[in-house]
Amino acid sequence: MTDKLLTKLSHFSKSSWDKTIFLFKARYTSQTKGVAMGSRISGTIAETFLQQLEKAHIKHLIDTKNLIFYTRYVDYILIVYDSTHITPERILQYTNTIHSNIQLNPAQETNGNICFMDLSITRKPTCLEIGIYRKPTSTDTTINFLSNHPLEHKLAAYQFLIRRMLILPLREEQRQEEWKYILQTSYNNNLPVNLLIRQKQRIQRRTTQPKTPTTTGTDTRWETFTYTCPKIRKITNLFKHTNVKIAFKCNNTISQLAKLAKNTSPHPP
Repeated sequence: MTDKLLTKLSHFSKSSWDKTIFLFKARYTSQTKGVAMGSRISGTIAETFLQQLEKAHIKHLIDTKNLIFYTRYVDYILIVYDSTHITPERILQYTNTIHSNIQLNPAQETNGNICFMDLSITRKPTCLEIGIYRKPTSTDTTINFLSNHPLEHKLAAYQFLIRRMLILPLREEQRQEEWKYILQTSYNNNLPVNLLIRQKQRIQRRTTQPKTPTTTGTDTRWETFTYTCPKIRKITNLFKHTNVKIAFKCNNTISQLAKLAKNTSPHPP
């Protein structure tokens, strides 16, 4: 990488965190901390910054065995430490001095249990037991089966829930309880049970069968169609046996409906 290219990249990156002006309630506001909200490269810059901090300030704690395990996903961090070498208070005191704009608010395990993202991790004498965790604010709302959306969008949430249920090392009673939850969620959103069962069987076959090697050199392209009604399939089906993959988008989103309501609402005299 040439010096000229490095200079351009540095200037481009600097402009992303220097120009943090955004419009809010008809007023232009500038952020005093962090990268610009809504910028496409803000996430990459933030992740690069955090990785550099971890390399400089966390890695040596792992090398010296003060931390047995450390992992992070975006802003969720899970730490396993040796209580004979270090205390959680010392860990918090150290991490909160790494950067003035980063202050952690850790949750410690309770009765051998801690939640990390959507997982519940319970410490047993000989192993760790994994469960599925849902926040108190979690709802069972998905795209309703009766709504004007493509079937792929309606099934996406259930495919994730079923795949997670089958892949995680859950106890059999936990897996049955999760399947009951998925069935109840589908019922609340008018999804036919037989369709859900077929999805489960399909995912089970995929997770148990060995993966076939993918062929290289195929020039696959993606095209996006706006889903207005099921008749759009008559057009997209023409691409079934081609190298063109189809993705759908919808205009009947909450933001579009809010704009429509705003534009059609009667104005005061």
